[in-house]
Amino acid sequence: MIVVTTNQLEGHRITRYIGIVTGEAIMGANIFKDLFAGIRDIVGGRSAAYENELQRAKEIALQELQNRASAMGANAVVAVDLDYETVGANGSMLMVSASGTAVVIE
Repeated sequence: MIVVTTNQLEGHRITRYIGIVTGEAIMGANIFKDLFAGIRDIVGGRSAAYENELQRAKEIALQELQNRASAMGANAVVAVDLDYETVGANGSMLMVSASGTAVVIE
C-alpha cells in the first residue's frame, strides 16, 4: 500500500475517496529508560532508548493506519499527518497518531 503525506500521487490517478483513516500507538516508558534519559539530558547527547521507542510507535501507528485503510477497500492513503504527544500521569506515555485519507488509485 502506498502511504504519502502529499495530496496526490505522481503517476497515479485517484479514482475514489473512501474516507478518513487513523492509526494510533501508545507506548509506556520504562523507569530505567527514564533514569538513563535523565542522566543523558544532564551530560548531553541523544537518548537512543527514547528514539527507538518513538520509531517503534510510529511504525505501529502507520501499520494500523494501513490495516484500517485496506479493510475499507483502499489501496493507498494520501495526506498522512503524524502527531506525537505525551499522555498519562507525568507524561509517562508516548502517543503517536497517524491520520490520512483512504483512497483507491489506478
